[in-house]
Amino acid sequence: MSIALAVQLTVKVFKFPCCTGKKMNNSGLLTAKRNPVPLKSIEVELQVRDHVATVVSTLNYENKEDKPVEAVFVFPLPGDAAVCHFSAKVGQTHIVAEVKEKQQAREEYDDALSSGQQAFLLEESDQSPDIFSLSVGSLPPGESASIRLEYVTELAVQADDGLRFCLPAVLNPRYQPQGSEDVSVQVTSVPASLVPYSLSFSARVSSPRPVSKVESSCSLEPLQHLNTDQTQAMVKLAAGHKFDRDVELLIYYKDAHQPTAVVEAGQASAKPGTLMGDPVVMLSLYPEFPKSVMSSLTSCGEFVFLMDRSGSMDYRMRNGQSRIDSAKDTLLLLLKSLPMGCYFNIYSFGYRFEQIFPKSVEYNQQTMQEALKKVEMMFSDLGGTEILRPLEDIYSKPCIISHPRQLFVFTDGEVRNTKEVIDLVKKNAGSHRCFSFGIGEGVSSALINGMAKEGGGHAQFITRTDRMQPKVMQSLKFALHPFVADISVAWDLPKGVSATLLSPPVSALFQGQRSLIYAQLTGKSSKEAEGSVTVKYSLAGQPSQNQLHFNLKPAEDTGLTIHRLGARALIRSLEMEERKICNRDKTKVVQLSVQSGVSSSFTAFIAVNKTNSQAIQGPLVRRNVPTASLNYHYAPLKSKGSANLVSPRSQDIFASLRSNGRPKPGKQYDYAALMPDDRARRGIQYDYAALIPDDRARSESENTYEQLRSGRCATSSDEKCYSTLRSSELKRSSLCDQSSHTLVSGSVCFTTAPSQKGKSATGQFSQMKKKLFDWLKTPKTSLDTENAAKFQPTEWDVHTKLAGAVPTQSYRDPLLQLVSLQEASGCWLLNAALAAIVEKNIEDMTRSKPAKVSEEVWATVLALVWLYGFKISAKEEWDLLALKAALWLHPQDAPFAECVEAGNSLLGCSVQKDDLGL
Repeated sequence: MSIALAVQLTVKVFKFPCCTGKKMNNSGLLTAKRNPVPLKSIEVELQVRDHVATVVSTLNYENKEDKPVEAVFVFPLPGDAAVCHFSAKVGQTHIVAEVKEKQQAREEYDDALSSGQQAFLLEESDQSPDIFSLSVGSLPPGESASIRLEYVTELAVQADDGLRFCLPAVLNPRYQPQGSEDVSVQVTSVPASLVPYSLSFSARVSSPRPVSKVESSCSLEPLQHLNTDQTQAMVKLAAGHKFDRDVELLIYYKDAHQPTAVVEAGQASAKPGTLMGDPVVMLSLYPEFPKSVMSSLTSCGEFVFLMDRSGSMDYRMRNGQSRIDSAKDTLLLLLKSLPMGCYFNIYSFGYRFEQIFPKSVEYNQQTMQEALKKVEMMFSDLGGTEILRPLEDIYSKPCIISHPRQLFVFTDGEVRNTKEVIDLVKKNAGSHRCFSFGIGEGVSSALINGMAKEGGGHAQFITRTDRMQPKVMQSLKFALHPFVADISVAWDLPKGVSATLLSPPVSALFQGQRSLIYAQLTGKSSKEAEGSVTVKYSLAGQPSQNQLHFNLKPAEDTGLTIHRLGARALIRSLEMEERKICNRDKTKVVQLSVQSGVSSSFTAFIAVNKTNSQAIQGPLVRRNVPTASLNYHYAPLKSKGSANLVSPRSQDIFASLRSNGRPKPGKQYDYAALMPDDRARRGIQYDYAALIPDDRARSESENTYEQLRSGRCATSSDEKCYSTLRSSELKRSSLCDQSSHTLVSGSVCFTTAPSQKGKSATGQFSQMKKKLFDWLKTPKTSLDTENAAKFQPTEWDVHTKLAGAVPTQSYRDPLLQLVSLQEASGCWLLNAALAAIVEKNIEDMTRSKPAKVSEEVWATVLALVWLYGFKISAKEEWDLLALKAALWLHPQDAPFAECVEAGNSLLGCSVQKDDLGL
């Protein structure tokens, strides 16, 4: 389970592990302070039944110290997971935890430890439902223990019809918004290579339909089918997981995604009339809309794009592109695909937020061009992740009549005020739809799924080698399709049987996308009785409906999975309602959580070992085990040969300097890994400590350092923050030549000019790194001269966009180059730029143009022929702008068959006119 993700709670234990130079002791797992790590291994078993998953994780501990320890962990879970079991095995003793009110559980845990007993506590974060804390108390010297956790969750449907399961293995530090209430859990992490425990993972998949394949972001052993009809299969994670990514599975069934209904019998020991005592039904609906309606796209709407520009957006994804660059390419596709006559605006945010236009503007050639120029100037240079403020500003703007608001949010989702953000989206759900996109590993699933769910939109996750563009364009199609309104659910059940909804009312329906409904069935009926549910709605002004018939006979071997998922859905609704009315009466949630055995934000699992009559002696020592974080890794520099010039260790150093602490003033570390050549870089050291305000400067403001490293110095209004930064210049190493920035006795020195008022800490840090980069490119000796010629990096990706610099956005992908040339109306112009993309000279293109055909029509047909002829594999990315081009061509008086034939002849394609929609 995601406990692979256990997180260190105190900054003291792991402070610059990448800078200490210490290695793991072969005789045992050690922390950076040489203390044994109590967690040894994690075993995860996944059981998938159709589109519901049960996850069982076993965490194995061993105390190799000579004193009792308390192991405290923080780990991520899927945001919609229902944690339903927690137990511990110590020796031959098996202790099963109970769900109790959170404060009561904490007090029982503390009392048990104080009296020398063993105790175990599992609780959900108050700020975000996808983070849990696990405390294993009083593990005696030499004692071993196994902790078993179990949760159930639904699998999300992907654009290619795969079902996505994600075992979070990365928990990046969450940004704490300024002025918000601090939380007790502080997430601190280590590079993936330093995670000191192992993970084993196996999955068993069963479905009424054959399992066609299973894909993963990690290395898997071959898929094994367990029966002849291939409805059951097993797969295992290959040994040696590196903790550098979440464990993601994509499961594909043949003839997948048919509407289904599953009825689960109530718990025999529970009282009839209660949630756990009555049957519960889970309905999976896949609405099918008329093709005549779905083939038309709306030409109205207000499209607001909200882009994360925090520092972590500079990290590279596994497809080689940085998050921010991928997002900018996606904005290009989005802007080119919008219909003429709609309205749009683009916001970006970090510690502060910016917007391209004061309010949404009508989409045309002029506004599109202006927006694209400003998108090119976007970098990940706005510091922290204050997503709440731009949302408040967006919602404060009045909606445009006859133009429904569609909000697209792009973020890596590393915030702590998750519930506050989701509540704001829900509060404004009546005025917009929200489509959310989680970028990279470790993104908060609670934030991304919660915003889309409460905003009536659709959530997408971009991880592994995923391209962002196809997933985003699928959501744009959803937004452009006619809006489904007036959704209602009607039940037709046998006499004496009634249905009570457990899940929130259905607020959004999309073509081919699953909608889940949970309901408690009260009353008695025969086993052969049948029922039906009808979902009614209005589509393009016309009443429509979808109906599903189902048998009331309970399914076998489902346990209480559906009950727990239904309870989880009801608990989340009650929690949100409680926050909405600011009512601290938690009675309903606590009662439901205790009754169902499903965790909530107001309850916790508590287990106390009362069988040991002898109290544990000695002072209790707290031990924290780290989780993997990708925030340690900035993008590596590349040479022309694409070889990494910056090692993972040096990337860790850069990220640590920026995000996870500070070196001791005056101390030198071996940063030789930053050098482009092994022979030149050996032994080179730098005094990076001086980059951080010294202790005297820090005493001026207790929180200044935290503000600096989180990127909060975003405006000149924070005088304390800037005065502290100005007071600290880069100290010169004793081995540096004070007159020049040259290498002396194997060391190098850099200085920074005093910062100007209003200059951000990010900018100051970037200037230092640019100086380092420039120094790296400059030959220092005859030995280096030859290497310097080879070392010509094409990018400096580690946050070095200097203020005032004018970037030049170069779309290296020919597809994006072609897209960038399309006019807002949908046409292309016949010019040298288009000729270069299709690899023809402009003279040949002009000569091949059919007579009496305008240059715009000819260029547009050529562009479409090229797309269908050479980029058909990426059609999901460009089909909206191709449709837009076809709509522009339709009223033109031109011989399209002749144009397509001439285009095929010129470009060497065999595209049919009908393929182009002409």
